[in-house]
Amino acid sequence: MEGIGGDTASAASPVSQWGHDAWRLYQYYLDKTTPHAVYRWIGTLVILAIYCLRVFYVQGFYIISYGLGIYLLNLLIGFLSPLVDPEIEVADGPLLPTKGSDEFKPFIRRLPEFKF
Repeated sequence: MEGIGGDTASAASPVSQWGHDAWRLYQYYLDKTTPHAVYRWIGTLVILAIYCLRVFYVQGFYIISYGLGIYLLNLLIGFLSPLVDPEIEVADGPLLPTKGSDEFKPFIRRLPEFKF
């Protein structure tokens, strides 16, 4: 009876360990690319151009590309929109920092860059 519970726990452990190691490796490379914003955007545009050329030469995937375009446009709108719309939400107090310890954040995105 004791061996049954122990076998299932040890069988799941290597899989979860591999997943954890893969996530750490992904996070390591993501952290290394954080300071290189221009190169990330250039790489994204190159991948987009390759996809467009593939759709053009294959003469297909138009519906999938249309849906993908709408999804990316929705993400782009969230990326370019502020977290709080100043016209809708009227602030009673001052908008600029009044003390030295206050932090002034003029534009906070609704959707962060890495989620975009």
